[in-house]
Amino acid sequence: MSSALEPAQDLAPEEPRFAALRRLFSRERPATLVASAVVLVFVVVALAAPWLAPHDPLAQSYLRINTYPSAEHWLGTDQFGRDVFSRLLYGARNSLIFGLVSPAIAAVVGTTLGVAAGYFGGVIDRTVSRLIDTLLAFPELLLAIMVSAVLGGGFWNVVMVIAVAFVPGFARVARSATLAVKQEPYIEAAVAVGLGTMKTIWRHVLPNISAPVVVLATLWVASAIRLEASLSFLGLGTQPPNPSWGNIIRDGLGNIFGSPWPIIGAGFAITVVVLAFNILGDAMRDLLDPEIQ
Repeated sequence: MSSALEPAQDLAPEEPRFAALRRLFSRERPATLVASAVVLVFVVVALAAPWLAPHDPLAQSYLRINTYPSAEHWLGTDQFGRDVFSRLLYGARNSLIFGLVSPAIAAVVGTTLGVAAGYFGGVIDRTVSRLIDTLLAFPELLLAIMVSAVLGGGFWNVVMVIAVAFVPGFARVARSATLAVKQEPYIEAAVAVGLGTMKTIWRHVLPNISAPVVVLATLWVASAIRLEASLSFLGLGTQPPNPSWGNIIRDGLGNIFGSPWPIIGAGFAITVVVLAFNILGDAMRDLLDPEIQ
């Protein structure tokens, strides 16, 4: 005789998060392992650049202009006699800072706007939605160039420029997730028992919309690194003589026949790091997105 509990017994148990994490970083996914190793090396190099760099990245020497790679200068020197390898190591620090700080600020601001629009609705939703639509009308790079042209190229200005470019995406994702969570019974139950609005949002809304926000933040670390390099290449990001992968390419472009190593080194570094963060972002999406489980 069949029982009403039999269908429930046939359901496969939910895979624990730690088991899913081990599966994502197992030998079955070598790309994720390689990407993790690349990101780890990138972080270590960025943090330990003062101790790893064999030369002062700002020191110029007219006796060593445009030298070829050697035991003393692993990637040669540029048109000012500066060690290219040391400048790449210090440039990684800027890329790490901009790649982590800017998406974090954008995630906080964008999620706050998106949750407010999705949860309260009405005038707040319409105002935030129109603001998001206006900002989304401009590509990220174009929006960053416009804001950077107004604010200038200081360190925190560049951080805010990149953050402003990413806020609309976070706001849109947070708003759509909040609209879905708002209809759940546990939200109605929290309101029915008299739980305050801010406590309801903090305890029930934010934890349940965190997955897409975290995935987006991981993916946009790579975009922030790429965007900062683009701004520095255009002269709107990190200002010389401070090294950045973008302005290293910019300096090398005018001296490509004298020494191609700055362009080769910085271009390779940007490509590898951005690709590694994109692969990790895909892995985080596979881990946190319930529709892919």
